[in-house]
Amino acid sequence: MTKTQVMTELKKLGTAQNRKVYARHGGGPNHFGVSFANLYKIQKKIKQDHELALELFETGNVEAAVLACLVANPEKIKISDLDRWIKDTNFHMVGSYIAGLAARSPHFEKQMWKWMKSKKEFVRATGYGTLSSALREGKSLKKAEYKRVLKTIEKEIHDSPNRARYSMNNAVIAIGSWTNLEKEAITTARKIGKVDVDHGETSCKTPDAESYIEKARARLKKKK
Repeated sequence: MTKTQVMTELKKLGTAQNRKVYARHGGGPNHFGVSFANLYKIQKKIKQDHELALELFETGNVEAAVLACLVANPEKIKISDLDRWIKDTNFHMVGSYIAGLAARSPHFEKQMWKWMKSKKEFVRATGYGTLSSALREGKSLKKAEYKRVLKTIEKEIHDSPNRARYSMNNAVIAIGSWTNLEKEAITTARKIGKVDVDHGETSCKTPDAESYIEKARARLKKKK
C-alpha cells in the first residue's frame, strides 16, 4: 500500500464515536477515530514496510503514527528517527508504540537510558515504557541495572510529570513481573506508595504495583 492509499483507508474507517474517545484521551485534532481492530487489519495487509512507516509518521496523524510503529522494521529504524518521532509526540498512546518499536530495535538500551533521564513528560514516559516493552519482548539487563532503575523511580517518581509517573509505575510492575527481582520491586512499590496520575476524562486507572506484580507472578506460575 502507498501512503495515499493508507491515509484514504484510515479516513474511511474513522467514526464519530471513536473520535470522541481519542479526544478524551488527549489525541489532539489530527486523528480519524479508527478502531485498533481496524488498525491491526491494515497492519496485516502491509506486514512490514519501513519506507512507508517513515512516510506515515511524518503525516502527524495519530493513527498513521501508530501504524508506522507497527509496520516499521526494528532493525532498520535509526536513533535519529526514534528521537525525531518522540520529539514530535505529545500523545501518550503514540509514545507507547514508539516505546514498543524502540524495545525491538538494536538501540533499545541506549534510547531507554537517554529518554528516562529527560525532564520532558512524553520523552521520559517513553523511556520507561521502552524498558517495560523490552522485558515483555524477553530482553534483559544486568541485575544491578534493574536495581538502579528501581532506586531512581523511588527517588523521582512523585516529582516526575504526569504520564511519566504512569510509565515509571508500570516499569516497577514489569521488573517485578518479568525478572527475578520480585521482592525488590515490591519493596520499591511499598516505598513509593500511591501514584497519582491524572487520566483526564477517561475511566483509566493507575494500577497498584504490588498487587499487580503478585497477580502477574501467579499467572506465570500457572503457565509453567
